[in-house]
Amino acid sequence: MPSSNLDLVHSIFADWEQGDFSSTDWTHPEIEYVSADPLLPLDRVGLAEMAKVWRNWLRAWKDFHVDGEEYRELDGERVLVPVRYSGRGNPGGMQVEPMEAACLFHLCDGKVVKLILYWDRDQAVADLGLTPDTGT
Repeated sequence: MPSSNLDLVHSIFADWEQGDFSSTDWTHPEIEYVSADPLLPLDRVGLAEMAKVWRNWLRAWKDFHVDGEEYRELDGERVLVPVRYSGRGNPGGMQVEPMEAACLFHLCDGKVVKLILYWDRDQAVADLGLTPDTGT
């Protein structure tokens, strides 16, 4: 039976996969929003800061799309979701090849307290000590 953490992350992606990034009821007010890639630094705290980053990100794209490919509950507080981002750059509309990335959600009391973006899915697997084939 899926846990409430898995259910929450599924609901977040249900919106994101439809292009709706407006919901914030899943976030803790002091959410930590972090990028694991030193070339794309990101270390923000708070819903307002996270929203500002997302607004800027979405302005850079036409038809930005994200797909959650799998939902891995790592423990009672973390859910890893390998994702695929795609879209066209804005301006100009140049098609960008789909990117294989990952999102690591840290949850507490039904809210996401930390969200780490991995722009390299393999780095997420390595950082978390998982095996690529099984996710264990």
